[in-house]
Amino acid sequence: MSLELESEIAADRPQATTVNDPHSATSEPDRPVTLITPPKGLMFPDLRAVWRYRDLLTLLIWRDISSKYRQSVIGYGWVFIKPLVSVAIFAFVFGRLAGMSSDGAPYPLFALAALLPWNYFTSSLSGVSGSIVGGGGLLSKVYFPRLILPLASLGAGLADLGLQLFLLVGMMVWFGFVPGWSFLLLPAFLLLTVATSLSFGLWLTVLNVRYRDVGHAMPFLLQSWMWISPVVYSSELIPVRWRWAYGLNPMAGVIDGFRWCVLGTRSPDWMLLTVSTSMVAVILISGLVYFRHQESAFADII
Repeated sequence: MSLELESEIAADRPQATTVNDPHSATSEPDRPVTLITPPKGLMFPDLRAVWRYRDLLTLLIWRDISSKYRQSVIGYGWVFIKPLVSVAIFAFVFGRLAGMSSDGAPYPLFALAALLPWNYFTSSLSGVSGSIVGGGGLLSKVYFPRLILPLASLGAGLADLGLQLFLLVGMMVWFGFVPGWSFLLLPAFLLLTVATSLSFGLWLTVLNVRYRDVGHAMPFLLQSWMWISPVVYSSELIPVRWRWAYGLNPMAGVIDGFRWCVLGTRSPDWMLLTVSTSMVAVILISGLVYFRHQESAFADII
């Protein structure tokens, strides 16, 4: 075992303190006694260890990407087919029949601008929530930072999102829609989408280790979540006095910001966006601490 690996494993162990026991039954009054105590205070995952294992992270990401469409006739064509079919259905049902407002943009483009971050969020949240259970065999054999498994699920989904952005640009060209300067802020909202997926995913993957009900509840949870997010409708439909409460759903701010970057038809509700971003920050920080406190027991429970 290398010296570097030994030091990483030792950092995760409880702290040991040597004291003298005056009540020792032996004839040696100064016999040392070792007291094992758990680490104290808030603990965050060791990001430096994650960086040292970046080769493993890259390998797991490429494994997930290559296996996703293996033995598929259409292959990566599914990356474009799934959002196009959803956009066509939404445009017919909500755009034509229900007459939903699209903030002055063509409804297919309005729907696609929301579907891209939403699809990434749903696929990444499902992947992250099942990453520890799915990697149970690997956890019990070798040591590596456990945070690598959720991060690998996030990275694999970025490949699909990157390809779908080309689909979005092509649809913008088709409708003759030219974005404004707000398009330059798109990477910031992409990062917020990733952070939102990781924040909820960390909590769910720890809970999924102990309670497998989480895996059964995920499809229902995501389906319900979509209808309380502005995917097929505009957040302008929400009364102003309730925007702050609506912003407690982090995906409301993500989708509003994404649409603003792409369509630029109206400025996002900054109060809603601030509340959503604050919620993501709180859930992400608490999720990292909770994950760090529980990760030492993953292999034993699985």
